[in-house]
Amino acid sequence: MSYKQKINQVRLQYEQMLKEYFGTPYAFTFWKGRVALFAILEAINIGSGDEVILPGFTCVVVPNVIKYLGARPVYVDIDPKTYNIDVSKIEEKITQKTKAIIAQNTFGLPPDLDKILDIANRYGLYVIEDCAHGLGGRYKGRINGTIADAAFFSTQWSKPFSTGLGGIAITNNVEIGQKIEKNLKKYVEPSLREKIILKILLLSYDYLMRPFIYWTALRSYRFLSNNGLVIGSSSADELERPIKPEGFEKRLSNIQAYAAIEALKKINKNIGHRKEVARQYSALLAELGISNPFIPQDIEHSFLRYPLLVNDKRAVLKLAQDKRIEIGDWFVSPLHPIKEGLSKWDYRQGMCPIAEYVSKHLINLPTHQGIFGERLERIKAFVIKLAKMGMLIDGILS
Repeated sequence: MSYKQKINQVRLQYEQMLKEYFGTPYAFTFWKGRVALFAILEAINIGSGDEVILPGFTCVVVPNVIKYLGARPVYVDIDPKTYNIDVSKIEEKITQKTKAIIAQNTFGLPPDLDKILDIANRYGLYVIEDCAHGLGGRYKGRINGTIADAAFFSTQWSKPFSTGLGGIAITNNVEIGQKIEKNLKKYVEPSLREKIILKILLLSYDYLMRPFIYWTALRSYRFLSNNGLVIGSSSADELERPIKPEGFEKRLSNIQAYAAIEALKKINKNIGHRKEVARQYSALLAELGISNPFIPQDIEHSFLRYPLLVNDKRAVLKLAQDKRIEIGDWFVSPLHPIKEGLSKWDYRQGMCPIAEYVSKHLINLPTHQGIFGERLERIKAFVIKLAKMGMLIDGILS
């Protein structure tokens, strides 16, 4: 068997496991989650002059991909209870140019897909589930990603299961599936350099995520990846302008596929752990008189992260860093992690006021499998300290 055949065999094994896990006829794997989104948008013929609706509380890579294809992102504010797209505000943003709606699962919580699909059906629009946060959750008994026309997932470092970097596209739609399959023929393999660096990062990840080195490692990784010195989630080019980088369309590597096959075997245990950690956070907040994250009826939240509002985000993050407590800053703006020059992505200040408020006040608590025992207790003690200092916000308008 040739090397190329071996790579294809491992990738196909992983994709078959995904088809079985999701119960879909089509599952495709990519170098990154944003490449999976690109493949879906390409397959539904998004192009110059088209408009794609999405929440104004997302990662900048999502509008990047829309603009790579010559289309325009149209932002809708979020629901203050769920941090998902405010369905009541979607219809007013629809024009004759609108072609699709991206329905994001924020922190693992799916949006109101029944209403989104109803709107889409009335206007003849595609709906794409953004499940970068959503693997393992369910919407009214159906697993996230299987409800709309297509869905994409990320298996980047912080996601429900990690291949370092990685993306998945799934669909039940035969036409979309066949188009992605056809277009994949022009996608390239990651370079040898990219694969070697990714392998080194995968081997060192567990060490770098230890509490005593977490903040130093995080700052170093972001600096190095932004400057192209390591294989990071986002390059400097992607964070500076919405112009498609050379060689963007990449398939999954064999290194990622091997890691994914082992990780996918443990996905139910992983999601169960996250839900248990979230349960403990919720019990603690209830004791402190702080409302738990809102979860609609018939929804299973997979809790990629546990959201928490604070009155001084910068001070809380600085205190966490000083105490060596792992805390996340998602999202720092409506187009995370961009703080200035959002007009390059067609976003204007004041366009999504709820999202802008939340960006200034939201932190998130980790739920990954490294959070247990003493590490979990230290985070809970930190939350208690924040409550005693009067730094927790109970509800968006309080």
